[in-house]
Formats: sequence, structure tokens, C-alpha cells
Amino acid sequence: MARTATLPVLNGESGLSRYLAEIRKFPMLEPQQEYMFAKRWREHDDRDAAHHLVTSHLRLVAKIAMGYRGYGLPISEVVSEGNVGLMQAVKRFEPEKGFRLATYAMWWIKASIQEYILRSWSLVKMGTTANQKKLFFNLRKAKSKISALDEGDLHPDQVKLIAKRLGVTDQDVVDMNRRLGGDASLNAPIRDDGEAGEWQDWLVDNSPNQEAVMAEHEEFDHRRQALNGAIGVLNPRERRIFEARRLAEEPMTLEDLAAEFGVSRERVRQIEVRAFEKVQSAVKGTIAKQEAKQEAALEAAH
Repeated sequence: MARTATLPVLNGESGLSRYLAEIRKFPMLEPQQEYMFAKRWREHDDRDAAHHLVTSHLRLVAKIAMGYRGYGLPISEVVSEGNVGLMQAVKRFEPEKGFRLATYAMWWIKASIQEYILRSWSLVKMGTTANQKKLFFNLRKAKSKISALDEGDLHPDQVKLIAKRLGVTDQDVVDMNRRLGGDASLNAPIRDDGEAGEWQDWLVDNSPNQEAVMAEHEEFDHRRQALNGAIGVLNPRERRIFEARRLAEEPMTLEDLAAEFGVSRERVRQIEVRAFEKVQSAVKGTIAKQEAKQEAALEAAH
């Protein structure tokens, strides 16, 4: 729709500071400007107007994307998915309804990022060994038990203790810890001379404190609970196959489940796919309701 080729591109964690500096160059729009561009795009298919609407909201995408760093996914991909959601919002935005694009776009951005996270969860669980899957979901808990929740690499003694408890190699623990924590420091300077401040200053008011870290962990737990609760939408056979294939430490083979239910291997695969789609839809619905309640509570507080 818009001139996406001219949009800044985020190349991994190392390019984060540069990307944030680039998107800050795009001006924020006044309400009347936004309304005018939205009308021009909607009524005349003006791609230049759409470009202005998109670029003026790239900082919103970046800010929302940073809230999903705790899932161990590349920040470049999270931002990219958020930008896709932003473009969808611009495409459907109706300025006559009286609210700002940011209010409308926020939901599209979050939905796009959450969809990516849900797809990635499945890929992570199905594309690694049972021990690595176990490590993915239990590393934070293991770190908490030994009071090792700080950012950065773990002490060798901590690595050995966690590896022993979870039955994985020391290197597995190191790699997963770095993946979940991200390689970029929250205090990384925008420029080498330090004059532009830290990148977090461009997105949030304060650096993460203990309260913020606890809130992040709580949000992650809420999403895990949403996944567990969503399994209730499955019938007994779907639940059995879903849990055996997607949640078990040692996933069962299609052949074994086919023998258990007296159906073909392909039929088991079809049931597994359908079950995953049902759970995915239920999780997204639960998350949306949780966030709607949070937004309502915030509005009531103001």
C-alpha cells in the first residue's frame, strides 16, 4: 500500500540504535494533518498520504514491540510484524469516527505481534529437543530459585546448577539465557559519544526497575495460563492428541497415536492441526479480553 521500500529497516539487535534514530526523524502529525492524510488515502488512494500515516507511527510500533522482548524472539522480526499490523490499521482506518489513528492502530499492532509469537511458540516447541523445550519454559523459574534474574550472562556456577536441575548441557543454558534476554543492553547509547542518551529514553520514561521486571514475568505467566486455559475448548480426542504432540516432554509419534485411536496417521495429523488452530484462537481471545480490561481500568483511573 504505502511506499514500504522507503521505510527504515531494522537489521537485528546491533542495528537497534540506528533504527530508533531513523524513525524519530519522521514528524508526528497534528490531528488535522492526520485527518487530511487519512481522507486522501481513503478517498483517493493517495499512497503518499498513506506513507505519512505509517511513518508517523513507527515509534508507536517500536514502543509496543519492546514490550515483547521477553519471549526470546528477534526484535527485528517483532518490529517487522508490528509494522505489518500498522499498515493494516492504516488501510482500514476511518477518520470520520473521531478517534486518533494511534488508538486504532495499537490493537492491530499488538494482534500482529501476538500472532507471530503464537506461531513461533509452536515452532520452538516442535523444532527442538524435549530438553530444549523444557529449558525454554523453565529457565526463568530456575533462575528465580537461585536469585539470578539479572540481565546478562550467568555465573559459571549458576549455569552448572541450572543445567543439572533441568537436564541440559551448560551451553544450552548459556545460549537460551542469551536468547531470552536479548543481546542489546537497555542502557546502550544511541551514539558512541553518549550525547543522544540511551535508546530506552526514546521509548519509555524510566529504565526497568524491580517492579517492571516483576510485571513482565507476571505478563508472561498470564499468557502461559491463557494457553493452558484454552485447551478446554478441545474435545477429549483433540486434547489427548494436542497434549501428546505439543505439550509432552517426549512427544508421541503420529504412528503411535494412530494405533491408539484406530485411525490413519494422516487423520491424526489433521486433528493435531485443527486442535492447534482452536487453541490458538482461544488464546488470542483470552489475551484480547485481558488487555481490554487493562485498558478499561486505565481509562477509569484517569
